[in-house]
Amino acid sequence: MATVTSLVRAAGGAGNPGAKPYLVQQEIDFAAAATAKGSALAAADVITAITVGAGTVVLNAGIEVTETPAGGTGTVLDLGVTGIDADVFVDGFAFDSATAGDYAQNAAAFQPVVIGSAADTIDVLVQAATTASTSGKIRVWAVLMGVGDEGDTSAATAARDQLA
Repeated sequence: MATVTSLVRAAGGAGNPGAKPYLVQQEIDFAAAATAKGSALAAADVITAITVGAGTVVLNAGIEVTETPAGGTGTVLDLGVTGIDADVFVDGFAFDSATAGDYAQNAAAFQPVVIGSAADTIDVLVQAATTASTSGKIRVWAVLMGVGDEGDTSAATAARDQLA
């Protein structure tokens, strides 16, 4: 059995010079969404929340209720990347019964999502609604990290760093 050591990456200083996770967020106002649509929200409507660039991993995403909803019955929300998995982050959040400060829990099948060679979006799907909420606000949040090629980030060694 052999151990190949010629391909190992050298440690680079005290900190990681590469990509780091970061938080993005967007507030969605259901009254404003209905106005933008031109009619009441309904089941199967999609509200685009956050644009994610190519070569980015969505480590997690979620929903926080920031203003208690009203005017709806049976409004159920999903959160995901529509072209990949529409409910990967939140599946079946009962919006009408939520109050300000409530957070939706991750879906049972939650997993990070890698956005490939083209930008995509994190979307709120009105999964079901007898009558969609006419008011209320949510904060959609996501923890992202770029995973595209950053070029050569290996540690440089100068002659002065070598022991004689």
